[in-house]
Amino acid sequence: MKTCVVIPTYNEEASIGELVREIKSKGVDVLIVDDGSEDNTAVVALKNGSIVLKNERNLGKGFSLRRGFDFIVKNGYQTVITMDGDGQHLPIYIPKFLEFAKKKDVKIIVGNRMGPSSKMPVVRFLTNKIMSLIISFFCKQKIPDSQCGFRLMKEEILNKIDLFTKNFEIESEILIRAAKAGFKIESLPIKSVYKGQTSSIDPILDTLRFIRFILRVIFQ
Repeated sequence: MKTCVVIPTYNEEASIGELVREIKSKGVDVLIVDDGSEDNTAVVALKNGSIVLKNERNLGKGFSLRRGFDFIVKNGYQTVITMDGDGQHLPIYIPKFLEFAKKKDVKIIVGNRMGPSSKMPVVRFLTNKIMSLIISFFCKQKIPDSQCGFRLMKEEILNKIDLFTKNFEIESEILIRAAKAGFKIESLPIKSVYKGQTSSIDPILDTLRFIRFILRVIFQ
């Protein structure tokens, strides 16, 4: 499968070079969508072999992923893997995603960080549990870790769903729209690295965006 890893980034100069090299060692392409970074994220990514698209200003994770997905569709990739750019997601799992995806009926796979050995910060763990229950309800299927950004999708998903969100709620939107389009959502156990990174999620603003998105889903 012709595969590209899409990574939306914002000020990840310190970690992006090594991450790009590790991903490329797995035999897949890398697309960095730089979301208006104020540092040299785009330059470092390009020097290390990534394709780079750059937003002129910070437009949000959702906008950056949608731009990346457009690139995927237009350039004939059969599979896309999304990851975060802060080093939290480990490239060692890329072959596991691809192996799982060889099954004909598997179209979307979401990483599951919620296992018994999870080292996720407690507040984030509990918040994710609640949000995953809500998303599972709307998808009518169990999704243990609905907010994990480490996931694989085949081109059939991108060709079938239309996305509109611009920020972090895109993780939920993808799942709900995929489920409504009739796709089974699979999960793959993974471990993530937490090094005390400051989350880009605004607990108030992004919660309000999530609620607004859920209300839009309900009343569509």
